Amino acid sequence: MPAYVTNDGILNFQFEEMNIQQIEYIIAVGKLKSFGLAAEQCFITQSTLSTMVARFEDEIGVRIFDRKTKPITITKEGEEVIGQLKVISKEIGHLHEVVNRLKGEVTGDLKIGVIPTVAPYVLPLFLYEFIKKFPKVQFEISEISTEKIMENIKKRDLDIGIVSIPLNEPDIVEIPLYYEPFLLYDQANNSAKKHFSVSDIDLERLWLLEEGHCMRTQVETICDLRQQRMMHGNLDYKSGTIATLMKFVHNNNGVTLLPLLATLDLPENEQVHLKKFRPPIPVRNIGLVTHKHFVKKNMLKLLKAEVQRKVMPLIGKTKSGQEVILPLN
Repeated sequence: MPAYVTNDGILNFQFEEMNIQQIEYIIAVGKLKSFGLAAEQCFITQSTLSTMVARFEDEIGVRIFDRKTKPITITKEGEEVIGQLKVISKEIGHLHEVVNRLKGEVTGDLKIGVIPTVAPYVLPLFLYEFIKKFPKVQFEISEISTEKIMENIKKRDLDIGIVSIPLNEPDIVEIPLYYEPFLLYDQANNSAKKHFSVSDIDLERLWLLEEGHCMRTQVETICDLRQQRMMHGNLDYKSGTIATLMKFVHNNNGVTLLPLLATLDLPENEQVHLKKFRPPIPVRNIGLVTHKHFVKKNMLKLLKAEVQRKVMPLIGKTKSGQEVILPLN
């Protein structure tokens, strides 16, 4: 393979025969650790795929796969090569998106990750109508943690996240959607008193989501709990969902904090246990996050408008006396 040295002394290679198919074949083999399975996924014969991969390895002078192991393994050098090929593959996909946008077409894949404290309450409001508008787009929706959403967006394995912001992560663009107030839910309190202060919360009866959920961090911030909170006897149970959390609150005359949208479907006999906060009212800022090189700008704009159109009438406009609680410490 021809090579040359730049003025900076950097060795560069001239890739004469690399093509998009080779890139996809190598990525598939790296993912599946099998030439046979990769060939099936790529709809070609195993011999053709193996020849194409070997030709690429010969061209760059680096062995990407160790074929002597079962299953095959990726060499140390191969890990770096595959990492760069994934970036190239993603950028090629983005190029297709730009071309489609210029032609006025909305096609392709759109992968969206939504945190569990938002997904059950927001997605049903808009998702069905939204996807019907774009029959040529393949949507993939995942309910995952903020940490996973950010990790996958940085790896370009996810297009858009719906999370609690600000996160202030490099290479990530944040687009605010709405401010959602927290309400106090006290199973043992059905008094006519409608407004409470954070200082009124009985910390010994407080139940929280498990670690890793941004709402848990927000609630602990609201109540300054890290040093104060008492455990429930010898039990420190951290629920993974708001639905499970509520079962423990009900059965133990407990207390918790809920985002407003999670309270709208509560039955009437449970609504009496909801209390609003006096100012400063704790709220969370829910927004869209994407990689800074995300190119489906029009789809992002449409998604933002659709979410806000459905959510804002339920939440109302931002009021004075609200305090945004940061999702992470």
